[in-house]
Amino acid sequence: MNNCGISRWDDPDLINKQLEDLTQQPIWEVSDDYYENEILKFYEERCKGSKAIFEEAKEYIPGGVQHNLAFNKPFPVCFDKAEGAYLYDRDGNEYIDFLQAGGPTILGSNYGPVREAAIELLQTCGPVTGLLHEAELLIAKEIHRHMPNVEMFRMLGSGTESVMAAMRIARIATKKKHIIKIGGAYHGWSDQVVYGLKIPGSRALLESHGIPGKMFSLVDEVKPNDLEMLEEMLKKNRTKGGTAGIIVEPVGPESGTRPVARDYNKGVRELCDKYGALMIFDEVVTGFRVALGGAQAYFDVIPDLTIFGKIVAGGYPAAGGVGGKRQYAGIMAAGLGNAGHRAYVGGTLAANPLSALAGYTAIKEIERTNACEVAGRAGDRLADGLKMLLDKYGLPFVAYNQGSIVHLECTGAMSFDFSSFSFVKSAVGLLAHKKMMYERKDSMERMGAAYMANGIVTLAGSRLYTSLADTDEVIDEALNRFENVFKHVVKTEKCKL
Repeated sequence: MNNCGISRWDDPDLINKQLEDLTQQPIWEVSDDYYENEILKFYEERCKGSKAIFEEAKEYIPGGVQHNLAFNKPFPVCFDKAEGAYLYDRDGNEYIDFLQAGGPTILGSNYGPVREAAIELLQTCGPVTGLLHEAELLIAKEIHRHMPNVEMFRMLGSGTESVMAAMRIARIATKKKHIIKIGGAYHGWSDQVVYGLKIPGSRALLESHGIPGKMFSLVDEVKPNDLEMLEEMLKKNRTKGGTAGIIVEPVGPESGTRPVARDYNKGVRELCDKYGALMIFDEVVTGFRVALGGAQAYFDVIPDLTIFGKIVAGGYPAAGGVGGKRQYAGIMAAGLGNAGHRAYVGGTLAANPLSALAGYTAIKEIERTNACEVAGRAGDRLADGLKMLLDKYGLPFVAYNQGSIVHLECTGAMSFDFSSFSFVKSAVGLLAHKKMMYERKDSMERMGAAYMANGIVTLAGSRLYTSLADTDEVIDEALNRFENVFKHVVKTEKCKL
């Protein structure tokens, strides 16, 4: 497969066993002496500008930050410059950027050709008109060229909006009610899918505050990588209005934090066909990252609907969209006089010329530069280097990757699973482990602070995205910095069973 970033597929049973073993151990983390005398010292002495901005921001912004990914222990760092593989903060400190804006910049941050196309458009059209622009057509055709199954594409403002649209389409197309998601997966923050987030089996018990319980009457979650439980849920739903759609992250929940078997998606496809449900691929992270044709090309699976985000706007705002087979995507058609029911979707800034052109240009550049494969090789090099360091220092941490999506689990904070058809059983398991999970989450953030103080930006201290800009030299330097952290890690008495 051309421009594919995944060179290998690790056994999920082996990874899950390693993660289980990790959660059975007491927490391993950087020592108190190193954390207090080196890490906190870095923040206090070399990040004074960031701290001043954060302290004032707390007066005007809830929590002091506008984005969930921005908060880091002991306070968020304020960045002024992004370029390729590097970020630079308000105080002039340089960092290797493995966050890459949460995944959308596989070409590297502030990539020149995309920036130049955006500037040229701003000089003429401006960022938004609310009317038709050729860039909308260009990006739809470009996506279809690489993903032939996406016969029609509607660009929206975010992945969250796109998930909402996909569920609406599925219910109209099938005349059924239920949506099944995989436990632990993230599909945005709309009411219906803030259910079973992060921890399988957590249902509405962790993050679903402010959402009436009845919102989840037509949403179900099943255990990751478990086709038997999925089919059992499909059978149960037959008597309750049927299943309209099954929505999956193709590499596993939370961008592969819970990896799945290589043939899992084909199994889901077969069950969708058997029970008359639409298969919805959430390719917000994987689309144009794991392969130019998305995860659907890598797994050789044809979904009915595909959800886009992240890279679809080339690192610019308003990154989202949903596409698929004409018979389904066409249900979103605007205007009057359409036959049958229409899935109403909107957004004044959706498909704005700036985002559409940036996305089109980015996809063309991903193809030209072979970015998926280059970034995937960097991910392999990073993951393999991390494994060698973990062995060298005798650490129980778990490192693995799906191409340019690299995972480094230091505490196993998200590795618990309370999946069950019984609400009581799930709730009892969750409540019995809740304190331990939060302690492990706190330790994960502590490790994230240590990485940041050593010039490495990660996603919550546990996930790293590589890009076209990550040369062998960049990866090798990053591994040197990780080693400087790992040599200070000790076994604690926290969470000792």
